[in-house]
Amino acid sequence: MKKQTRLILAAVITVLVGAIAYYVVLPPLNVYSTMFWISLVFLVAVFGVAYLLLSVKGKISATFKGAASKGADSAVSKKFYRIWLIVAAVPLAVLLIGSLISSTFFNATAYSEIISVQEAVFEEDMPETDLVTNIPLMDSESANIIGNRTLGALSEVVSQYQVNGTYAQINYQGIPRKVSTLEYVDFFKWINNRDKGIPGYVMVDPVNSSADYVRFNTPIIYTDSAYFGDDLQRTLRFSYPTKIFGSCMFEIDDAGNPFYIVSCMAPKIGLFGGMDVSEVVIFDPCTGDSQLYSLENTPSWVDNVFTGTLASQKYDWFGTLKNGYWNSVIGNKDCKVTTDDFGYIVLGDDIWFFTGITSVSSDESNIGFIISNARTGEYKFYPVIGAEEYSAMGAAQGEVQEKGYIASFPSLINVSGEATYIMVLKDANGIVKTHALVNVENYSIVATGTTQQEAKQAYIELLRQEGVIQEEDSAPEEQPTETLTAELTVTELRIVTVDGESVMYITGDDGNLYKQSIAENEALMLIRNGDKLSVTYTETEVGQIRKLVRWESAEE
Repeated sequence: MKKQTRLILAAVITVLVGAIAYYVVLPPLNVYSTMFWISLVFLVAVFGVAYLLLSVKGKISATFKGAASKGADSAVSKKFYRIWLIVAAVPLAVLLIGSLISSTFFNATAYSEIISVQEAVFEEDMPETDLVTNIPLMDSESANIIGNRTLGALSEVVSQYQVNGTYAQINYQGIPRKVSTLEYVDFFKWINNRDKGIPGYVMVDPVNSSADYVRFNTPIIYTDSAYFGDDLQRTLRFSYPTKIFGSCMFEIDDAGNPFYIVSCMAPKIGLFGGMDVSEVVIFDPCTGDSQLYSLENTPSWVDNVFTGTLASQKYDWFGTLKNGYWNSVIGNKDCKVTTDDFGYIVLGDDIWFFTGITSVSSDESNIGFIISNARTGEYKFYPVIGAEEYSAMGAAQGEVQEKGYIASFPSLINVSGEATYIMVLKDANGIVKTHALVNVENYSIVATGTTQQEAKQAYIELLRQEGVIQEEDSAPEEQPTETLTAELTVTELRIVTVDGESVMYITGDDGNLYKQSIAENEALMLIRNGDKLSVTYTETEVGQIRKLVRWESAEE
């Protein structure tokens, strides 16, 4: 076989193998991605191996035919492989040198300046409330258990689909919710149901430990459990071949329409270093349409652009590298890092990650806390000194040690001016059994209760007994409440048991939530979806949740 023929055949084999590999692996065609350079190394290796095999085959054939010209052929082979090694060395050198010049060793200051952190006042940003409704106390593990149980009651769905299991924390109409779409069980279920698509998703209320299955108006076609052209990642890659994708989270907008929020990454340091979110793709899995946004122009209903892991990583760079690389390794002067996990809190219209900050030489105490905006990447630091989260979790578990409950990762609230951890305790099956409050400054002050309100009352009583607060400090001075009026159309009704009392929650087409105890007004049971109401209400601590005073039909 002539050398030109071997080169052409080796090139054809390389193109075919490369096309198949691209279809399966989906690397970005971007010089700032390490996967791009690894793919080039792979393709050069395929070409060299293909040429080698074709050369060996040609030599074997020539031997049988009695051909000779070994010297010339050998010279050509040596020249070829010298060139091949040089070509293969180029992407390997880029990977090695690019990683080196992008490392923290050479860029400690640049890494420490990736974010800026604003110091804030805890009491101002987190005022005290009677009932915590802006913190999703339930973790994803418990949400998954409740979601699977909800789906299990729907025989026509559970036989063909399963819950994805990855729950996105969102702010839905001013209330924290966890959502997870359904997925096909396997390849054959996808074949059988491809025309129908994914019919719905599970929405979990992580405050009240309840879940609902919600049907889509239009089913999802593009998803991670689909195959070939319906695969979500493949559709995204073919639409954006040069983008370096980060997180891909399922969300719903305020109207209940499904979308995937896809973060696009770019390095801020060197060739590969300091990867951070630069753009956002909002992908419609029902139609396959998508739109690319700059980070600044991302719609406000979007919640998950950054991940808690990335937010913690960037703060760790900020906290450990500002005095140089060697200080982060040896001296550790003024070095601080985030704790090992994070929680969520809803402030305003956004989801924020919450985690404690401790010194590198961990002594089971925090020097403060940070919150990071999951949509904008903004950071705030609260200099609240006290026990770190795992010590507080251990203290809460110790209160009910005979039951063997496990504490979820806590969040931070304000109780009578005291920074306080709040968390739920779960049994061995992952079901929420009780609530716990632990004082940040003194984690020996622990109170538990079957409801949030019961735990809070017990906690305030402990604060009084310990002399932390005085009698008059236990409750804010009551202010006269102003009544307001509104016209609305009912879009959703829900009855929730709060502290043993049935409360009706009415969602209006104005995007607000109105609540009233059924014991106060049993006529609430007559309201139906679609009814037009004239309501009188008072504002609550949570902006979009309003206390209903009275109502009447506004139908003509």
